[in-house]
Amino acid sequence: MKWKTRLGAGVTALAAVLGVVSAPAATAAPATALAAPDISLANIKTHLNQLQTIANNNGGTRSPRGAGYAASVTYVENLLKNAGYTTTRQTCTSCIGQSQNLIAEWPQGDASQVIMLGAHLDSVSAGPGINDNGSGSASILETALTLARTNPAMAKRVRFGWWADEESGLVGSKYYVNNLPSSERTKIKTYLNFDMIGSKNWGYFVYDDVASVKAIFDEYFSSIGIQTEGDSEGDGRSDHASFKSAGIPVGGLATGAGDIKSSSQAQKWGGTAGAAFDNCYHRACDTTSNIPDTPLEKNSDAIGYALWKLAVATTQGNDFSVNLNPTAGTVQPGQSLQVAVSTATTSGSAQSISLSASGLPSGATASFSPATVQSGGSSTLTIATTSSTPTGTFPITVTADGASVDHTASFSLGVGTSSCAPVTNGTRLTIPDYPGAAVNSTATVGGCARSASNATKVEVHITHTYRGDLVLDLVAPDGTAYRLKNSSSDSTPNLDTTYTVNASSEAANGAWQLRLRDVGPADTGYLSSWTLTV
Repeated sequence: MKWKTRLGAGVTALAAVLGVVSAPAATAAPATALAAPDISLANIKTHLNQLQTIANNNGGTRSPRGAGYAASVTYVENLLKNAGYTTTRQTCTSCIGQSQNLIAEWPQGDASQVIMLGAHLDSVSAGPGINDNGSGSASILETALTLARTNPAMAKRVRFGWWADEESGLVGSKYYVNNLPSSERTKIKTYLNFDMIGSKNWGYFVYDDVASVKAIFDEYFSSIGIQTEGDSEGDGRSDHASFKSAGIPVGGLATGAGDIKSSSQAQKWGGTAGAAFDNCYHRACDTTSNIPDTPLEKNSDAIGYALWKLAVATTQGNDFSVNLNPTAGTVQPGQSLQVAVSTATTSGSAQSISLSASGLPSGATASFSPATVQSGGSSTLTIATTSSTPTGTFPITVTADGASVDHTASFSLGVGTSSCAPVTNGTRLTIPDYPGAAVNSTATVGGCARSASNATKVEVHITHTYRGDLVLDLVAPDGTAYRLKNSSSDSTPNLDTTYTVNASSEAANGAWQLRLRDVGPADTGYLSSWTLTV
């Protein structure tokens, strides 16, 4: 965290110039998001030991004024590259020594929705900066490596940033945000910052800039019985301020810096009242011995919890769909009809489904063959009526009772009534000119349920320009062929003709075929066919 004396008017004035008001609320992932794995405390401490060694080898500091900062970038980058991250070093021309920001992106998830986590990697010149801010840098590093190891399905893109020259006034993060095109800024839906999360006399502070983001962290801490407070000490003093000033929703965690722990805070969290949260803040004693395990472990797990909730895809249980074909039909009392029942697995694994029907009129029964299917399978519903079944229209509900979820589908049963009007308009079909490639197509012709005493009129409109020796046949479901046209015997061209077939009721229901054939010298059989369902 940068020096307190550098806080204040600069950030506030910048926000005023940009016209920034309260940031829009970030959208948290649903509660069914995949649970976050444990973020290894042992691995985080390994990273901190490496940062300590780097400082020891570079005059006791990782400041960008020496080689310690660059060595820290190299250490973090190598681990991320080996884990499969896309890494970028951004030279910050306004930073001390033109030090570099390190950006790492996990190449999965929606690239137009970015959840970004960041921590400054530099220290002050006075010490190695293991709490400030090796703690945040090491924790998001291990979170990134855990994401790569577990490799969950991602709903959003995740990006990590390790900032240069924070201690001089948030210089690296400001440079990054200011050099983002506006179209790229809008892709960052939430920025989470972690600066000093392992203070020796710790508290549990959660940034309260965006209520919905704070609620995610509070949800985690509440689950382990810890009360949190808003982070007033860190307002504007770390890299989240650079993002907030650009209108990007922010959140984050801290355990305190140079402020004094109150007696009420000591009662709530333990530790020493009247002492600084970190009495080695910006001092040479900010070493690995300055960080206790407890706050480091709990805060790093909170980071993982928030990341998984905001960016990892939600889990989907086993589910299916059910459909009926047709969805309506009419019978006379004493008759029966059949309905095709189809199911499909829509998520997860297939499951067993039991089929039943309700809403039947008196005297009617429903049976399924088979009565139980695996999702993805089909069944046939037979609805049978008796002579005593009353006439009318009845809404039938088909229930598909699955092992993990239930669904219903509706069927309209007409008894002794017409469920639709007789066919008066068929389907307009275009027959291609011959010679030409054979064309296969399908169309649907409206119609009604048929009774034994009624004939069915099937009316088909056909548009064509070929005037050769063509034969058009309309073939009923029972195989009966109805000759529509023999062009060689026509005295006038048939450019747009309506053909009507009075078919028997026995032949009417089902799929009809319209067949086109050239019967001239080049006869090669049927050229094209269309399927018409009535």
